Amino acid sequence: MSRIVSSKELELIEQAISEYPEGIGVSALEKSLANFLPHINRRTLQRRLKKLQNDNRIIPEGESIARIYKTVSNVTENCNFESVDYIPVSKEGEIIRDLVCQPLTKRKPVGYQRSFLDEYQPGVTFYLSNSLRSQLHEIGGVQIGNRPAGTYAREILNRLLIDLSWSSSRLEGNTYSRLDTEKLIAFGQAAEGKDLQETQMILNHKAAIEMIVEEADQVRFNMFTFLNLHAILSENLLPDEDASGRLRRRPVDIFGSSFHPLVMPQTLEECFRLLLEKTAAIQDPFEQSFFLMVQLPYLQPFEDVNKRVSRLGANIPLISNNLCPLSFIDVPEQAYIDGTLGVYEFNQTDLLCDVFIWAYERSCQRYLAITQTMANPDPLRIKYREQLITGIQTIVRGCKTVSENAVKQLAGNLVPKADREAFNKILMDALRNLHEGNVARYRLKLSEFQKWKQTRK
Repeated sequence: MSRIVSSKELELIEQAISEYPEGIGVSALEKSLANFLPHINRRTLQRRLKKLQNDNRIIPEGESIARIYKTVSNVTENCNFESVDYIPVSKEGEIIRDLVCQPLTKRKPVGYQRSFLDEYQPGVTFYLSNSLRSQLHEIGGVQIGNRPAGTYAREILNRLLIDLSWSSSRLEGNTYSRLDTEKLIAFGQAAEGKDLQETQMILNHKAAIEMIVEEADQVRFNMFTFLNLHAILSENLLPDEDASGRLRRRPVDIFGSSFHPLVMPQTLEECFRLLLEKTAAIQDPFEQSFFLMVQLPYLQPFEDVNKRVSRLGANIPLISNNLCPLSFIDVPEQAYIDGTLGVYEFNQTDLLCDVFIWAYERSCQRYLAITQTMANPDPLRIKYREQLITGIQTIVRGCKTVSENAVKQLAGNLVPKADREAFNKILMDALRNLHEGNVARYRLKLSEFQKWKQTRK
């Protein structure tokens, strides 16, 4: 069991950082604290920094070895956001940003407002204006035609797994770099010197993304989907394992916020069911996506991992409608935090909306540029996609040798006679081109592939 962190220890670290208005890196901070906290090593210090960050007492800037830390008071003393990694915001967003940048002592404590959920009427109430929704449809539409749900996301799955796993984890303070994330997802290679929880967080994201992409035609805005989504994202990360995949039964606090979430479990479940019903009733996929990003973290239905569930859940309507997914790539952490605080403390969505629009445009620029270089998909591979996955799983998990006779025999049980010859070639090519970087496409574990690979030597 980890020891309790004293408030004095955190205050010393925060004070040390405050002495560097331009920010200080972890190595320099470690030296600065040597005389005051000699027992703290690098990993312990990183955990303390993460705690201060979650408490909204410090702000990180930069990536990897270039990352520095500043106290919130240094950053917000004059509310000068030009020096902070941020996004362009609307006039309404600026008002919210200025409100949440005030010291916590000046922000009025507030509780959960049930009316914020009750008053939203699908098809009548809109967080996104008609012009914004039209703009998002225009930039997020892809030339997929009338194809099954999730087709586009499957075409870019390898990139999406890395981008969304990395960026969503980064918004939680995870220090994995994008390259570290790619090595972990593609080759199962954990980054050295990282906390095991960070590695687990990335792997959980990967599994959750695979679920909503591979089951795009089945995932719904219901309890089953979201309890299981939470279970996957929280695996091996919660102090109480029984809380994984269950609605919370105890009060929770939001560090760095004056907001106090709902307490009563019965009312919590009632609100969560209503939230999902209203999400399902929304017709526009972008309104659905943003509504979930607003309301789910605000309700805090789980003991932890709520924002992660909301970010991946926000992708469900986009993926199922073959729209460009929302990867949160390059989203400034502070802008995301401020937008969320605006919802928590003032029930105002304008700043979070600015973040949502900026993030989606960024994602579209990335993925639509990628699809321009992609070849047109083979219609036969689409038609027999599940049979192809089954065939490859049968060969790999059975540690069978790849031969034309084995493939022909397998194909005979999977597809009609008229398409067997073409399917044989597709299956044979897929087996020849199978490698560590694409096994997830066929729902295989890296260990299964490696075992099969060893039998072929």
